[in-house]
Amino acid sequence: MIKIALAEDNSFLSNSLINKLGLFDEFKVKYHAVNGQELLVKLQDDSNIDVILMDIQMPEMNGIQATKAIAQKYPQIKVIMLTILDEDQTVYEAIQAGAIGYLVKESSPQEIYDGIIQSLSGGAALSPNIALKAMKIIQNQGEMSKEASNFDLSERELQVLQQLTKGLNYKQIASNLIISPNTVRRHLENIYKKLGVTNKVEATQKAYRNNLV
Repeated sequence: MIKIALAEDNSFLSNSLINKLGLFDEFKVKYHAVNGQELLVKLQDDSNIDVILMDIQMPEMNGIQATKAIAQKYPQIKVIMLTILDEDQTVYEAIQAGAIGYLVKESSPQEIYDGIIQSLSGGAALSPNIALKAMKIIQNQGEMSKEASNFDLSERELQVLQQLTKGLNYKQIASNLIISPNTVRRHLENIYKKLGVTNKVEATQKAYRNNLV
């Protein structure tokens, strides 16, 4: 018997999901929570759960926040995000939080069944359109990591860049790093050259895009 918990604040959708899951004898929905905070309370009382179907947009504590907490405290539980949202950023945040799968709520009972079984078998439950987005995210992250490694910034240059992205001026950066303003200026000249930018704004934008800070 596969034990399932559901986190969904919309009663119509939660009832629909429970009905879909009820079509399969090997599934048992143990309990339902209307937000992430309530789910965590229920898990404290009974963490004998195999899979959680997690909505993202919920009051008090959303699905991303709840997933992060569950991944830390109950790493043995598989979390599948079940939502109507499919924006790239939401997919990325769900994966980063520790979700093993991501299905849209319009998924058929069979798609939900397959997703749960795949997750418990070591795979990932991903709707086709979500799978494509996830692949693009992974590719983009790889490209950014590769680009960042090619910038060849020294440890001190990274420290100066980090200070720069905080909006500090030369004197403030010099004071924080215990170096002279002229040294800061030289470091920034090298940073701009390595990043291929010409000013502070461009340097800050590129630093954030490439996870340099």
